[in-house]
Amino acid sequence: MAVSNYPELNFPAIRLRVRRVGDVLQAWDSLRGKYLVLTPEEWVRRHVVEYLIVHCNVQPLSIIEEFPVSLNGTAQRADIVVIGADSQPAMLVECKQPDVVIDQAVFDQAVRYNSVVGAQYVVLTNGLRHYCYQLSNGTYHPMKTFPQL
Repeated sequence: MAVSNYPELNFPAIRLRVRRVGDVLQAWDSLRGKYLVLTPEEWVRRHVVEYLIVHCNVQPLSIIEEFPVSLNGTAQRADIVVIGADSQPAMLVECKQPDVVIDQAVFDQAVRYNSVVGAQYVVLTNGLRHYCYQLSNGTYHPMKTFPQL
């Protein structure tokens, strides 16, 4: 599959370094310094990371991908966690592939992760639709705009 086969997302276009290894397309992850299999979910994650860096001025060192989360003794991973100026998690981002509907189950998954992470903002995206929430007094409130960190 070529990059041109991936859907256009509701993010600004990005430049992506890719390579083919056999039948597998891989994308360079500059944060982790390695190539990753370019799955539809990874396609979304690469766009989110680029958006955070270029359009939200988040420092690359403040972005942690595959952030480890332990839920009831089970190892899980949040897709992206952004660390704030106070060195604490400020934003948790849950990425889904474009054909996955962002529904209550996705929201519940992110909230479970955030019960451990403790970020003020939670973002859910499939690359086409984005939902932002702010945690205040134990309640998640929908936001109309992407939070500025």
